[in-house]
Amino acid sequence: MRCEDTTADVWLPIPADEIEDLPEPGGSGLNYRFWDGGPEFPADPARCAFYVVPYMKGSEIAVRPLSGMTSVRVVQTLSAGIDHVTPGIGSLPPGVALCNAKGVHEASTAELTLALILASLRGIPGFVRGQDAEEWRAGFYPALADKSVLIVGYGSIGAAIEDRLAPFECARVARVARSARTTGRGPVHALSDLPALLPEADVVVLSTPLTPATRHLADAGFLARMKDGALLANVARGPVVDTNALLKEVESGRITAALDVTDPEPLPAGHPLWHAPGVLISPHVGGSTSAFMPRAKRLIAAQVRRFAAGEDLVNVLLTTD
Repeated sequence: MRCEDTTADVWLPIPADEIEDLPEPGGSGLNYRFWDGGPEFPADPARCAFYVVPYMKGSEIAVRPLSGMTSVRVVQTLSAGIDHVTPGIGSLPPGVALCNAKGVHEASTAELTLALILASLRGIPGFVRGQDAEEWRAGFYPALADKSVLIVGYGSIGAAIEDRLAPFECARVARVARSARTTGRGPVHALSDLPALLPEADVVVLSTPLTPATRHLADAGFLARMKDGALLANVARGPVVDTNALLKEVESGRITAALDVTDPEPLPAGHPLWHAPGVLISPHVGGSTSAFMPRAKRLIAAQVRRFAAGEDLVNVLLTTD
């Protein structure tokens, strides 16, 4: 009599032998399959119980196997946002946990946020162009010290950004999230308070997830409320900002912008954002640093161990109906 195979597959975008502390294959009831978004699946998607989404491969690749994953119980992203997998959620069976990568990207994204703010205020892009042209571009430039900063999206990344602002002698840091609450650093305002907070900020940082409520949050009205000379730093998602509205503001010279994300993305050649005055662009590299891989591996191993042991997962953002 043939015994029924009770093992299940875990799809990983990193080879299993490169991840320490994973449960032993086979004996744990799990088989590890490596898939980083290539054209061929590593096995039948119907046998996948735990799917770790390939990192920074786009929505089309992220959701491609989901419709065939009839036995999946966990979908684990390696990004803070889950907007790239939400188009495929409707094809999942009930009871699937969708988890994000809280704890993986805070250090890298906060680090880049400070780099973009400082580079924009202190005129670093102009210095680089001056070096290329062998020009000595001395002058008087804004400092971050004594500035008022508004963080829109005060989750773990927003908090990490404030941690790194602390030594810079900012006059004030205001915080905004979906709902009001109190933290050890001070109050967090609700989104409804933005109209009153925007005119007071010298630097506005966007670190909010992309949701229907935050798509084009920074629209023409939002940007018009920013004070003259203010800097908008977007490390969230490109569509959180209305690109056409932003272009009108920066082309007028009224505000400046530092963008790690854009809409569209990647930003195509010839797009007016590339050469808009006062705009600094980095190519969505907030999480793409040497800090990513060790943190991602630790998260994967810990989540798979919890799954194998029947324990509660962390970072569960939703469970399918």
